[in-house]
Amino acid sequence: MSTALRICPLCEATCGLTLTLDGTRITGARGDRDDVFSQGFICPKGASFGEVDADPDRLTGPLVRKDGRLQEATWEEAFDTVAARIRPLIETYGPNAVGLVLGNPNVHTMAGALYPPLLIGALRTRNLFTASTLDQMPKHVSSGLLFGDPFAIPVPDLDRTDHLLMLGANPLDSNGSLCTAPDFPGKLKALRKRGGTLTVVDPRRTRTARLADRHVAIRPGTDALLLAALVHTLFAEGLTDPGPLADHVQGIEDVREAVREFTPEAVAAACDLDAATIRTVARDLAAAPTAAVYGRMGSSTVAYGTLANWLVDVLNVLTGNLDRPGGALFPLSATAPAPRPAGPGKGFALGRWTSRVSGHPEAKGELPTAALAEEIDTEGEGRIRAVITVAANPVLSAPDGRRLDAALGALDFMVAVDPYLNETTRHADVVLPPPPPSRSAHFDFAFNGFAVRNQVRFTPAAVPLEEGRMDECEIHARLVLAVSGMHGAPPSAVDDLAVDTALAKAVAQPHSPVHGADPQAVAAQLSGATGPERRLDMMLRLGPYDLTLDDLRQAPHGIDLGPLEPRLPGLLKTRSGRVELLPAPIAADLPRLRAALDVEPGGLVLVGRRHLRSNNSWLHNAPSLNSGSNRCTLQVHPADADRLGLADGKPARIAAEGGALEVEVEITDTVRSGVVSLPHGWGHDRPGTRLAVAAARPGVNVNQLLDGSRLDPLSGTAVLNGFPVELAPLP
Repeated sequence: MSTALRICPLCEATCGLTLTLDGTRITGARGDRDDVFSQGFICPKGASFGEVDADPDRLTGPLVRKDGRLQEATWEEAFDTVAARIRPLIETYGPNAVGLVLGNPNVHTMAGALYPPLLIGALRTRNLFTASTLDQMPKHVSSGLLFGDPFAIPVPDLDRTDHLLMLGANPLDSNGSLCTAPDFPGKLKALRKRGGTLTVVDPRRTRTARLADRHVAIRPGTDALLLAALVHTLFAEGLTDPGPLADHVQGIEDVREAVREFTPEAVAAACDLDAATIRTVARDLAAAPTAAVYGRMGSSTVAYGTLANWLVDVLNVLTGNLDRPGGALFPLSATAPAPRPAGPGKGFALGRWTSRVSGHPEAKGELPTAALAEEIDTEGEGRIRAVITVAANPVLSAPDGRRLDAALGALDFMVAVDPYLNETTRHADVVLPPPPPSRSAHFDFAFNGFAVRNQVRFTPAAVPLEEGRMDECEIHARLVLAVSGMHGAPPSAVDDLAVDTALAKAVAQPHSPVHGADPQAVAAQLSGATGPERRLDMMLRLGPYDLTLDDLRQAPHGIDLGPLEPRLPGLLKTRSGRVELLPAPIAADLPRLRAALDVEPGGLVLVGRRHLRSNNSWLHNAPSLNSGSNRCTLQVHPADADRLGLADGKPARIAAEGGALEVEVEITDTVRSGVVSLPHGWGHDRPGTRLAVAAARPGVNVNQLLDGSRLDPLSGTAVLNGFPVELAPLP
C-alpha cells in the first residue's frame, strides 16, 4: 500500500486529497491535512474519488463511427478521421461551419485550461458555446463593464468579513462557485462564531439558509429588484461611503438617479417581501465594520442576471467594501500576468458579432448555448455542420434538449473529447476519451483566480498512464493539429508554438519580469518533463510571485501566498482607468427592470437546486453519489400541494413552453409557497449511452421545460430559474 497527493477535480473547492493506493488501484481518499488551502477538509465527492476514477463505464480507447455505429479504433485512426473530415468542411463552408462546445468539467483539468484557446485559434470559428451561458456569464459581463476585464471578479473575503449578504447561493451543497473556498461551511460557521452576520436571500430554506442569521425568502427571479432597492435605500438614507475607493470610481451620482424609482415599497410586491425587511438589510449592510455581497446561480440564471450581478458590486462599492480586507477582493493567482501599472485599458465590448439565426450578441467571445440547436438545424449559409464538444453534455444542460438531440444527430460530423458516452457524445463520429483523473497531473489555472486566499498547488499524476491510453494534454494537442491542417506533426509542436508566442509578447512588455530578454534564452530555462509542464513553468515565471514549477514540486502540499490584498486601480482595464459604475449597456437595460415593477406576480415559478453529491450531470454514474437523498424530485410547498391535490411520492405533470415532464412530488416546507424546485443535470434515459448507474435512476431533464427563448439579453445566459410553470396531479 502507498499514498499519493491529488487536488480534487470534482468541484470548484479544489481540496487537497491523500489517496491510498494498492498498486495502481485507488482504495481510498481522505483530506490532506497538510494542504495549505483545504487543511484536511473533504466532501462526499472527494471521498468518492477512487470510485469515480475506476468507473467501469469510462471509455478506455477511442471510438470511430463505422457503418452507422461507434466502434473501437486506434488513436491513429481516430485522429486520421478527424483530419480527413473537419478540414474539407472548413475549406468548403468556412471556419464558422464548425461549432465548439466547452463543458464545465473542462475547467477542472490542465488540458482544459491550456488547449481550448489554441483550438479556437486553429478553427477561427466564431461559433463558440460554453457552460458559461448556462451559469456565470452575467458575472463576466458585469465585471467586464465595471472593471474592463471579464475575469476581474471580486470574491468575498470569507475569513475576515463581519457581514456576508449572499443571494442565490447554497455553498453548503455546491461547495462554492466563483468563490473557491475549501470548507465553505466551516468558514460560514467561523463568521458567525466571531460575531459576524450571515444573510441569505433564497426562495428555498437550503442548508445554507438554515445556518444564516436572516433568511430572506424572495420570489425567484427578482434579485435585481431587491438589490436595486437596497442601493436606493443607501442613497435615500445617506448610507453610502465608498471611502478611499471614491477616487477610482466614476458614475456614483448616475447610479443614484438610475435607481430613483426602485424604492422598497415599489419592489416589495414583485419580490414578495415587505419594505421594512428590505430597509433593514440595507441598513445592516451599511453599518457592518466590513461586509461583502455575493451572488451566484440563483441570481445569474434569471431574466435580469447581468443587472443583478452588476448591482452586487455596486453595493460593494457604495459601502466602501470593494477591494478592502473583509470586503470583496480580487484574487491574484500565481499564473496571472505580472501586474501592470495603473492606467486606462482597452475596455470591454459586447456584441462584436452576432449569431446567425436569432442575432444574439456575443459576450466574451461566446454565443448563447441555448442557440446551438437553431444554428445547426436552420438551413442557410453559415449553418453549423460540424461540432466539437469537450467535456460537455448540452443535451441535458441547455434548454430544449430534444431539439438539440435531433440537431446533433443530423450533423455532417462530430468529435467529442469525453470519457463517457452520454446523452450528447452518443452522436459523435469520433470519441477521444481522456484517462481517469489519477493518471493526470493537476493545476487549477481557472479556480485559483477566484480563490478566497492566494495560494498555489501542483500535483503530479498519482499513478502512471496505462498502456494504450493517451494523456489528456496530448489528445488536445493532436486535435489542434488535426483541425489546423498540421495533422502528423508532433504534439510538442503545439506547446512549443504556445511558448514561443507567449515569450515573444512577454519580452516586449515593459512590466514583464522578462522584459528585454532573449525569448529563446528564457525558453531554455524552462523545466518540466512535458510540454504542458513547460508552459506551466513559463506562466509561473511570468507571474507575480517569482515562482517556478520546481518550487511547486518541492512543496507538495502547496505554497501559501497570503490573504487577498487590495489591487485597485492597477487591475482596471476600462478606457477611463476607473471603475465605471454605470456602463452604457447596463443603463440601456434598466428600463426592462423598471417594467418589472408593474408586473403582477402570480402562479407557480420553478427554481433548480444543487446537491452535495452532484455536480451538474457528470457525477450520476458513481453509485455512492447517486443514492440516498440525491433524488430527482419536484419539491412543492404543502399549501401548494394541498391546493393542487398533489400527494407526496406520487406523480405530477409539470409543463412550460418547452414541454412537459412527469415527476415525483416531494412535499416540503423548505421551498416557499408559489415556488417548486427540480434539480438540474438529470434525464439519463436516452438509448446509446453507456452510463449504467445513471440510467438505472434517470430522473427527468428540467431544461426540457424551456424552449431556449428566455435569455438575459446582455449576457445571453439561459433563464433556468424563476420561470412560470403549470402543475397538475397524475393518476
